[in-house]
Amino acid sequence: MAGQFEIFTDAESNVRFRLLAGDGTVLAISRAFDDKRQAANGIMAVRECAGTGLIREARSNPWTGKRGSRNASPTGHHRHRHLPAV
Repeated sequence: MAGQFEIFTDAESNVRFRLLAGDGTVLAISRAFDDKRQAANGIMAVRECAGTGLIREARSNPWTGKRGSRNASPTGHHRHRHLPAV
């Protein structure tokens, strides 16, 4: 069975969607939306970009959530390594 999107209302009464694998495993949960129409638009946006999206590795300190200084460039811009979509 193919995966599917599911729109739901969370415990704080926010509308969200989740992406489920064919076996029902939750793969992703969206941010909160004001209504079902906005959640459906979010699903459409994911459908449009997910197949062509690059994979990026983000490195951070698990204790502080801040990026390590050894990867920072002298200009203050972060360097990102992009991996091709599979």
